[in-house]
Amino acid sequence: MASATVTETTQRQFGAVASAYAVSAVHAGGPDLDALITAAGLTGRERALDLGAGAGHTTLALARGAAEVIGVDVTPEMVEVATELARQRRVTNVRFELGDVSALAYPNASFDIVTSRYSAHHYHDPASALREAFRVLKPGRKFLLVDTVSPEEPALDTFINAIEILRDSSHVRNWRGSEWVRMVEGAGFTSVQTLARTVINLEGAAWTGRMKTPPAKVAMIQQLFAEATPNQRTGFEIRNDPWGFSQAVALISGTRP
Repeated sequence: MASATVTETTQRQFGAVASAYAVSAVHAGGPDLDALITAAGLTGRERALDLGAGAGHTTLALARGAAEVIGVDVTPEMVEVATELARQRRVTNVRFELGDVSALAYPNASFDIVTSRYSAHHYHDPASALREAFRVLKPGRKFLLVDTVSPEEPALDTFINAIEILRDSSHVRNWRGSEWVRMVEGAGFTSVQTLARTVINLEGAAWTGRMKTPPAKVAMIQQLFAEATPNQRTGFEIRNDPWGFSQAVALISGTRP
């Protein structure tokens, strides 16, 4: 899919549901966000950039320990929701801007830390986004990525990405953890490692409702769950009542040399 088409699909999908992400418990907190903030090691002097900021939860969490944080997102409605959330919480050291993570409008070596949380599976060109993260980071500083990841086993990888695309047409791919490590290294980062792996438990009705998934596609997802193999049921902890499943999440870090 051409990048312009992916961007338009993302804007259309998330523009309609931006307000739901402002109150999403998965995005608002959790052990993965705690691990990211710990890994950031903020001292109060840093200038941070949060890629694919969405409703602004990660950006606002970073703001508690940084001097200044910019959250960038491709969807205008998300920028508006995040800006309003910051206003409501009286957080004054953040701002949210419209932008494409593959072509950032910031100078070279202008940030002390760059983050991405629960947005990279929407990137139409993750290699370009990683190169941009590398470019805007100061030497010796960290890039931190949190995202849902596919299992290394091909059959399970195919299954979860099929489910994700049915739920959300702007989904590009849940990459495997090993693929993310290779891509981050390929962008030039050193000391690349998986710092943490966690699991999020997703309740199916809330998960599809947040994205306003059409009923016909929800039914298809439920049918795939009903027909899942024992390996798939175990691998994703598929549950029946209430229906839902679990997703693996990885925190990956790299340093700009």
